[in-house]
Amino acid sequence: MWIGALVLCHLLMVADLQSSNPQNCSLTCLRQGGPGCHYCRINSDEVDKVLGLKYKGTLGSCIPWPCFQLLGEEDPRLCQHFVQAPHDINIESVPSSDPNLDSVVVSWKPSQYGIEFLRGFQVSLQSLGGSGFACQLFLFQPNLTLSASHAQTVYKSDMFSGLSLGSDYAVTVMALPVPEKWEKFYHSKIFSTRSCEEKNGFLQCKADWYPKYVAVQQKEAVVVVTFNLAPPIMGITSYFCICRANGKTTSRDIIPNLSRNKTHHSFALEDLEEGSNYTCEIAANQVDAVRKVFNVYVKKQESTLGHHNFPYWSLAFLFVFAAAIIFVVILVLRMRKRDTQTKKRIIQPEIMIKHHEDETAKKEEIVPLCGNRKTPPTLLICYSRCDGPAHMDAVMKLASFIQQHMATKVSLDRWDSLEMSKEGQMAWYCRHIRDSDFILVVCSGGLCQRPLPSPQGVPKNMSEMSCEATLHSEVMVRLVGEEVGRAISGGEDLSKYMTATFDYSEEKDVPMELRPVVRYKLTADLPLLFSRLHQVPLHSPGRYVSIKYISDEEFTEMPAGQALQQAISKAKKAMTGLPQKQDVRLKIPE
Repeated sequence: MWIGALVLCHLLMVADLQSSNPQNCSLTCLRQGGPGCHYCRINSDEVDKVLGLKYKGTLGSCIPWPCFQLLGEEDPRLCQHFVQAPHDINIESVPSSDPNLDSVVVSWKPSQYGIEFLRGFQVSLQSLGGSGFACQLFLFQPNLTLSASHAQTVYKSDMFSGLSLGSDYAVTVMALPVPEKWEKFYHSKIFSTRSCEEKNGFLQCKADWYPKYVAVQQKEAVVVVTFNLAPPIMGITSYFCICRANGKTTSRDIIPNLSRNKTHHSFALEDLEEGSNYTCEIAANQVDAVRKVFNVYVKKQESTLGHHNFPYWSLAFLFVFAAAIIFVVILVLRMRKRDTQTKKRIIQPEIMIKHHEDETAKKEEIVPLCGNRKTPPTLLICYSRCDGPAHMDAVMKLASFIQQHMATKVSLDRWDSLEMSKEGQMAWYCRHIRDSDFILVVCSGGLCQRPLPSPQGVPKNMSEMSCEATLHSEVMVRLVGEEVGRAISGGEDLSKYMTATFDYSEEKDVPMELRPVVRYKLTADLPLLFSRLHQVPLHSPGRYVSIKYISDEEFTEMPAGQALQQAISKAKKAMTGLPQKQDVRLKIPE
C-alpha cells in the first residue's frame, strides 16, 4: 500500500517539473486529433483560411473569440464553458543576434478550475508608452481532456523578438474559451527588458559607462583628481568636470594624453575657495553621459606668520609705518574735499546733466533671481506624434532642459507611460491640464492635421494604425482649446496657456484654437519663457534679471542645452525630408 503511494507521489513530482513547448502543426491535424498535434501554435495563414480574408495587422494570428472561430464548427459545445485565468507567469530572456534588441519567452501554469474544458491560450505583448503589439495563439486538440494534475504543467510561448533594450512591456495570457460574462479568464504582468549592459556587457555600452575610480589629493593649494579612463574600444577622448559650492559653479574640460597613459589620468582643480566642501561630477564628454559624483574638501592653508618670533622693535616700526600711512590718507582726503567745494562754484549746467546720467547708469546692476515660491511651478508639455521620432526627441530634450535649468517640474506623457496606461490617455491629460500651473503646446505641422474617414470594409495597414494611435494629438488640442475658450468667455487670465514653435515650424502650424494665447519661438525666447513660468519681470527701472545658461547664446554651454540644439537640428533635417502636409492623410474607420 505504501509503495503505491510512493509511486503516485513520484509521478506528481514529475508532473510538477513537466513543461510543454508549442508544436508546429496545421489546423487540420489539430481538428482531426492526429499524433503530435496536442499543443499547437496557430499562425496567421491558418487564421486566413478559416476567416476567408486576409486578416493582417498588429494582432497577428489572434482573433476575437478564437475558440468559436476555429474549433466550434464541428461541436459548438466545446466553447460554451469557462476556465479561470492562468497564473505563475514568468518572462525569460533568450539569446538573440542583434545587440540592440532583446528576445523573451513567456511561460505560465493553467488554473485547475475548469481545466477539463481548457481549449488553449492566447498570449499578447504590449509596449508601454508605445504602439508596439504582438500576439500568439495556441490551441489543444478538441478530443483532449486535461485533469487536475495537468495544472502543474508549465506551458511556454514562442519567442517574442525585436524588443527594445531597457523598455517596459505588459504581457497578457488569456485562457480559452472566453465566456461572455466572466472577468477572470486572463492575467497580465508588467516586465522590463534587459539593459545594454546586462545583455552585451559593460564595455560594449558607451551610454552606461562612467568613471568608477576617482581619487582626490590636496597638495598645498592645488587639488589633484585621478580617475580611470574609458576603454579605447569606446572611442571616448574627452571628459568634463563640474564642481559646485557656496552658490558658485566651476567647470573644466579634460583631454587626456592617451600616448602616456591609457588607463588613468590626473588633473588639477584650481580657483577653489579654501575651507569649502565642493560637490563635483565627472563624466565623458558625450550627450546624456552617466556622471560620477564625488566630494572635495579644500583645506585651509596655515599661515607661516605665527611660526616666527619678531623682535619688539619690528612691531614698533610697523605701528609707526601704519600711523604714517593713515595720516597721509587723511591729509589727501581733506585736500580733495577742499578742491571739490571750490569746483562746485564754477560747475556748468551741461556737466550737471552728464553727471546725473552717469549716476543713473551706475545704479543699473545685475541682480540674481530670488525665488519666492516654496515649490517649483508645474508645466504640462503637449505635442504631436505625427511628425516622426526626431520631433518627439526634440520635445523630450526641451522638457529635460526646462526641468534641469529653469527650476520647473515638467509633466510629459512619455515620462509617465505607466501611469498613463493605468488611467488612460484622456484621463491623464485632463488631470494634468487641471492641476498644472502652466500648459505649453509645442506646435508643428502634424498638430493641425485632421483625420479623414477610410472607405468602409477596407482593412487598416500598419502605418494607418500607427497614425490612429496618435489621434490623441487632435483630442489634446481640443481639450486645451476648450479651456482657452472658457477662460476668454469668462474674462479670466490666459497666462496659464502658451504655445511654442521650433525654427523648423511655421506660424500656420499653430491651431486656430490656440492662437489667442502667448507664442514663443524656441530657443531664442527661452528667457521670456522663464519669465512667464516664474512670474518675474526681466527688466525694471535701473535693473534687469540675469539667468545663467538660459539665453540663446549661453544655453549650449550645458550638456542639456547641447543635446537640445542637436535634437532640433536633427528634427529640422528630418522635417524637410517629409512630404507636404496636405498629402499626409490619417484614416479612421467610420
